[in-house]
Amino acid sequence: MNSAAEPMNDRQAALRDVANAHRPPEWGRWLLWAFVLAVAVNFAWIVAWNPNFGWPVVAQWFTAESILRGLYVTLGLTVVAMVIGVIIGLLLAIARLSDDRLFSGLAGLFIWFFRGTPLLVQLIFWYNLSTLFPEISISIPFGPTLVSWHTNDLITPMTAAIAGLSLNEAAYMAEIIRGGLLSVDKGQTEASDAFGMTRARALWRVIIPQAMRSIVPPTGNQLISMIKATSLVSVIAMADLLYSVQAVYNRTFEVIPMLMVAVIWYLVITTVLNIGQGFIERYYARGERGATERAPVIAEATP
Repeated sequence: MNSAAEPMNDRQAALRDVANAHRPPEWGRWLLWAFVLAVAVNFAWIVAWNPNFGWPVVAQWFTAESILRGLYVTLGLTVVAMVIGVIIGLLLAIARLSDDRLFSGLAGLFIWFFRGTPLLVQLIFWYNLSTLFPEISISIPFGPTLVSWHTNDLITPMTAAIAGLSLNEAAYMAEIIRGGLLSVDKGQTEASDAFGMTRARALWRVIIPQAMRSIVPPTGNQLISMIKATSLVSVIAMADLLYSVQAVYNRTFEVIPMLMVAVIWYLVITTVLNIGQGFIERYYARGERGATERAPVIAEATP
């Protein structure tokens, strides 16, 4: 009797063993995946075979010399504006965190103005700066003028674009960097002071590296936004990617195909930037991953 009951108990125990358990098929999720895939394939088919997109025209102009020149201008503007914006933004963030009310107030005023006005308005303002100031001069307050220039000689479409994009970006980067710096535990600053580090050295060697985990993701988002924001400089006759595309379709009247050329190039650039952002995020998260991996080992070694 006992020998017959033992195999039965073993089978019941095996059935109750979670190692033998399996998740039941989720038919609803599979049906949803099939529906989404069908819609995506159908949409891709419509786009690919719609003659109004003018894919032969897109292929003809995609690597045309004029388009590539506009692409180089877009990339150059993005790099220069982001570098200037990050540098000014870092200084503004430090000023905002300063105990000095003058520095903090001036930084807050800068951020308030450039975040509170549209970028397009700022670009047009810089481009038409000579209307307000025919000459730009350096002088002693209420004293003689040391040197002066004609505004039209200084404010070209290129300088107007760089000034507008970089100063606007600096206002946003200031808040991003300030948030990253505030995310670092105050004990890190106290420890740096205990080691006799200057504020600048502690900021550069201790605080900023730890803040980068919080700064990199929104900065990557800002970089991608900057790529697209450069299209606004076409309003001030700056020959960027969009302006080059517009110059072509104003002659050929092939509006949609030429816009698709710009769209595809913007998507290619943003895709590459997204991949690069992922590598950078993993680089600055390596310390956190190491701490997570060491935690079980420490727990096992603890008696």
